Amino acid sequence: MIARKIYHVTTNGNLGWKSMMENSCRTSVSGISKQDVVNRTIAMAKHHAKCSVVIHKRDGSIEEEKTYPINS
Repeated sequence: MIARKIYHVTTNGNLGWKSMMENSCRTSVSGISKQDVVNRTIAMAKHHAKCSVVIHKRDGSIEEEKTYPINS
């Protein structure tokens, strides 16, 4: 069974927004605009067999979670 990869989109301090794979210390995507980082992270997620993108609010709470592929 393939393990689900999980990306978290969070603030990057005063530098904007970033996404990181869960349990990783390396940023996957970064940028000024939250929507840009979300869109680019979703594009990456769609290339994995099983993946989730957890989008956080500025205060760190979860805003929403998107799972790919959609039919799984």
